[in-house]
Amino acid sequence: MKIAFVGKGGSGKTTLASLFLRHLAAETPAPPLLGVDADINQHLAAALGAPEDHHQPTLGEHLTAIKDHLRGDNPRVLSAADMIKTTPPGRGSRLVGIADDNPLYDRFVREVDGVRLAATGPFAESDLGVSCYHSKVGAVELLLNHMVDGAGEYAVVDMTAGADSFASGLFTRFDVTFLVCEPTLRSVGVYRQYLEYARDFDVRVAVVGNKVIDGDDVAFLRQHVGADLLTWIGRSDHVRAAERGEIRPIGALEPDNRDALRSMRALVDTVEKDWAKFHRQTVQFHLRNASAWANGRAGRDLAEQVDPGFVAGPVSLAG
Repeated sequence: MKIAFVGKGGSGKTTLASLFLRHLAAETPAPPLLGVDADINQHLAAALGAPEDHHQPTLGEHLTAIKDHLRGDNPRVLSAADMIKTTPPGRGSRLVGIADDNPLYDRFVREVDGVRLAATGPFAESDLGVSCYHSKVGAVELLLNHMVDGAGEYAVVDMTAGADSFASGLFTRFDVTFLVCEPTLRSVGVYRQYLEYARDFDVRVAVVGNKVIDGDDVAFLRQHVGADLLTWIGRSDHVRAAERGEIRPIGALEPDNRDALRSMRALVDTVEKDWAKFHRQTVQFHLRNASAWANGRAGRDLAEQVDPGFVAGPVSLAG
């Protein structure tokens, strides 16, 4: 399963993403797992408990190398420069799994407290006035487009805040999107905006309440998000300690909050993988980007990168 955490800035989506990742990693046996920090504020490694001297190589600074690996010997992709963030895989492309040993993971993935982690990298001073953060997130979109995740495997992505996710087709790359929502009107407003944008793309959204103090908070969330409210995280000394830099074992999380994490995994595990839809949306957003800007830059029609009849999935990975 590919899973996203989204929500208003400051809603706690990085905290919940880290709790969910650590919850999965603590299972016996631990499932194949990959965390990806795709937020402009790169805090997922710290939330997982990375030491101060942790060095995390970044995907966003090495887009050409990522393209070169993923395009493989696909004859429809002429070079790394010819490949854009939406280029779909085809015959000859290199697909990656969750638990693969491959050059990209060797170079960019590091383990933090039992969680294998990749990160886009922060918005650097050299980027100011030159590029937008979505140029870095394009590396994650390419990686997810070429990722074949099997049963019982989880890729968990901490996304950019608010509606920024809709600046590309990245928001369609997930089997389940957990929208973290505080019991406030501003947070509910982001939920409504997200649903409005995602409505036509068959995006599965489940709301996880956060910073819930009492029954009034739960009633507020139920009033405004209805049946989309899956569960909620209540007041947590465990989380407050983490915010002070004290990362406690996930087993010490309050029982009700641990149950919330179990509910989230239970939902994820009921979702059936739809590879045909996933690839169809990959192609849809590629054709949009090709006609909007990329054909002019490439000097050719990048619709030619679409391999008719090819659909990514476990069989194509094995092949």
